[in-house]
Amino acid sequence: MTNAVKRRYVLAGFVAAFAATISASRFSAFAHSGHAAATPPSNHEVDIIGFKFEPATFVVRAGDTITWTNRDLVPHTATARDKSWDTGRIDKGKSASIVCQPNMEAAYFCRFHPAMKAGLEVDSGA
Repeated sequence: MTNAVKRRYVLAGFVAAFAATISASRFSAFAHSGHAAATPPSNHEVDIIGFKFEPATFVVRAGDTITWTNRDLVPHTATARDKSWDTGRIDKGKSASIVCQPNMEAAYFCRFHPAMKAGLEVDSGA
């Protein structure tokens, strides 16, 4: 093998190593920017049974979906205390969902049965 060919292989290896280093540092910067670490939205299930919301409290983040399923004989709602969100009427055996928003009201109740109360723990991500 001639010296010129050896130099080409060494130069090609150097260029490949340099390119790999640059790509790795760009990926690392992307990963530390919070983009790669983002957690996908979660789905939460709440049963309405015995005139109670089960579970009565749980942690949610913006983008999560909450689905209430009515297992009682009578209709219910899940309505924010400040009325900023509402599932509407949920009849026996039916379900209704909302998508959590930033800074949404956490306390909720049933419009038909105001003694039925529950709450969310809204994770602001801070």
